Amino acid sequence: MLPENYTNLERLRSNLPWLVRYPFVRTRAFLERTAFERKHIIITVANHFEPAWSENGFLDHKTQVQRLIEYRKAFRTQAGTVLDTDGTPFRHTNFYPAEQYDRELLEIMAEMQEEGLGEVEVHLHHEGDEPDTPENFERTVVTFRDILADRHRCLSRLDGRGGPMYAFVHGNLALANSCGGRFCGVDNEMQILQDTGCYADMTLPSAPDESQVPVINRIYECGNPLDQAVPHRSGTRVSANGKDPLLPLIFTGPLVLNWTRRMAGLPLPRIDDGALAANQPLDLARFGRWRSANITVDGRPDWIFIKLYCHGFFDHDQAVSIGEDAKRFFSELMEYSTRRGDMDIHFASAREAFNMVLAAIDGHGGNPNDFRDHRLQSIMKTPISAEAVVSV
Repeated sequence: MLPENYTNLERLRSNLPWLVRYPFVRTRAFLERTAFERKHIIITVANHFEPAWSENGFLDHKTQVQRLIEYRKAFRTQAGTVLDTDGTPFRHTNFYPAEQYDRELLEIMAEMQEEGLGEVEVHLHHEGDEPDTPENFERTVVTFRDILADRHRCLSRLDGRGGPMYAFVHGNLALANSCGGRFCGVDNEMQILQDTGCYADMTLPSAPDESQVPVINRIYECGNPLDQAVPHRSGTRVSANGKDPLLPLIFTGPLVLNWTRRMAGLPLPRIDDGALAANQPLDLARFGRWRSANITVDGRPDWIFIKLYCHGFFDHDQAVSIGEDAKRFFSELMEYSTRRGDMDIHFASAREAFNMVLAAIDGHGGNPNDFRDHRLQSIMKTPISAEAVVSV
């Protein structure tokens, strides 16, 4: 989130680290593409899910509940009716903010998850004008994690055992204090995420925000010590090597330049960051850009991961994220893949996409649909055991 006094020069300076690497990343993506090979396109939507949000401030509880009920109904009749190659409906992964926990809202969201309308994961904004503390951040995350797992039967467990695990999206994008001290303050945030069971972060990309790191269009392990600020500023791409990766994985969405805009007859590039937003209309050209980012596990070039994002309760974006525009586009995408005959589309939750990444790391190939529950298993879908129940 850019400060109000953020100048164009400061914007350029903060974005230079990834911009100077961009030509090399794009060249690598082009060279790694393999022709004459059937592709599996795995699409995940990270929904920054905030029923309380409005342009005029937080909404009251009754309005939030009504909003969520209407959202659920709209999803059922629009985007959720589009099926992928495997017969799985299009849906989002709903990242709900920990600091805004509301039992009634989460009960409805858990019902939505059981209905197949989106799994619940963890979102968090560091509140207040002062920087957060590691102790408060860990306490907030752990409390919310356990409520989601024990009260609402959301989240997942590795191989069905152990503590709850979760995917994460950082509110205001300032992951691991990556925004010059604003909106976070917790240098060792990534270490806390690892210690509390975070399997993947899906905050990025965040360009042109200051928090955007040099690494783009990649699923990777942090390259710097997790107890330091911004450890994800460098990293190692995951590969089919059979080794357990360092968690949490940084699971980026596509960050590519759209050169179709013109000014005085000259191309004026615009960032395409995979947002399902009204100011970036959905069409097959955008899908082509997302695909061209070629975000894969090294050694598994036929599985391409496209992590998109949206703000589900931005009213002006709902047509594109869950409404008629979303239904039209993803239906068109399914028809397009059928016509081409050289690709399959798979709609995956954050958990399912992570499982597919682990399967690729483990050396598996073929249809990624076979690996939706490879390691991380939904708590909601596993039998309740007396040992697993914690009173909350």
